[in-house]
Amino acid sequence: MRLFATFLVLVSFHANADWRLDPQRSALHFVSTKNVHIAETHSFDEFSGKLNNKGELTVSINVASVNTLIDIRNTRMRDMLFNVSDFATAEFMTALPADVMAMATGDARMLTITGSLTLHGKTVEMPVTVHVTKLIDNTFSAVTVKPILVDARQFDLETGVDALQAIAALNNISHTVPVSFAVTFAPQ
Repeated sequence: MRLFATFLVLVSFHANADWRLDPQRSALHFVSTKNVHIAETHSFDEFSGKLNNKGELTVSINVASVNTLIDIRNTRMRDMLFNVSDFATAEFMTALPADVMAMATGDARMLTITGSLTLHGKTVEMPVTVHVTKLIDNTFSAVTVKPILVDARQFDLETGVDALQAIAALNNISHTVPVSFAVTFAPQ
C-alpha cells in the first residue's frame, strides 16, 4: 500500500510540474554585422521563462539588458533601436509537443517548432530548430541547432538600424541578425 501511495504522489507531482528558466544555466546571444565583414556577438543579460506540463512555453526578454560590451552602444541600442521606454520587453511563445514533455530522463531529440516573437510591438511567427534534452534532475535543456534569423524590418526596427548606422558613421549594418540560445528549465 505504501508503494502505491508513493507512486500516486510521484504521478501527481509530474502532472502538476512547472519549470522556470534557470538564468545561471541559460544564455541568449545575437550577432550584428557592420561594414559588410565585421561581425560581433552580443547578449541579453536579463530574461526569464516558464514551461508548464502542457508544453506551453514563454520567454520574456528585458531588451534594456542588451550587452554589447560597449556602454555607449548599449545606450544607443536601448534608445535608438529598441525604444525601451515604449517596448521594454520582447516575448517568445510556443508549445512543445506532448512527446517532448513525456521524454524520459536522458532522452534527447531535435525538433523544429513554430513560435511567435513579439518585439517592438510586432508579432511574427518563426520556426525554431532546437535540441532538447531531459536531464537527470527533471530539468529540460534546449539549445538552438541553427541560428534563428530575425529581420529588423519585420519588427519595424529598420529606422533604428539606420539611425545607429548614421550616428556611428558606418557604411552599413545588416537588418538580419542570427540569434542563438542555450536554456535550461528547472522544476520550481
